[in-house]
Amino acid sequence: MSNPPLSSVLALLRAHARIEERIGETLGVIHGLALKELLLMMHLAAAPTLRLSRIDLAKRLHVSASTVTRMTQPLEKLGIVGRQSDPRDARLAYVVLTAAGQRLVKDARATLERSSENLFRDRWTKQEIATLAGLLGRLTAGLPSELE
Repeated sequence: MSNPPLSSVLALLRAHARIEERIGETLGVIHGLALKELLLMMHLAAAPTLRLSRIDLAKRLHVSASTVTRMTQPLEKLGIVGRQSDPRDARLAYVVLTAAGQRLVKDARATLERSSENLFRDRWTKQEIATLAGLLGRLTAGLPSELE
């Protein structure tokens, strides 16, 4: 299989930036959240105990652990996430989704769903969107960031 032409990669990067910009604007206006903050909260909400280590969050968000620390500090001040030490290993700390965070992620996720529908509705059919999602899913298969 040959490598995709540079123009294809650039088109994907432009599309990613545009999607992130449009959805991020909506989330910011309605909920005061950046898209990455919502994704962080969605990963916590999907975790069985509503908590993940900073390292696990970093892997899921495809950022560094220090970026996760910078992202969680303002959310912690707002009471959306908290910190929890591991009782067996004092070096390990978890980011925990609080009750306020659970409510916010539920509301913001609904906004994300509406924004996603609006973003694609006027351009493609449902079948085309499903095909696109499948193709892009193959690009990211096996990465630890699956959210539903």
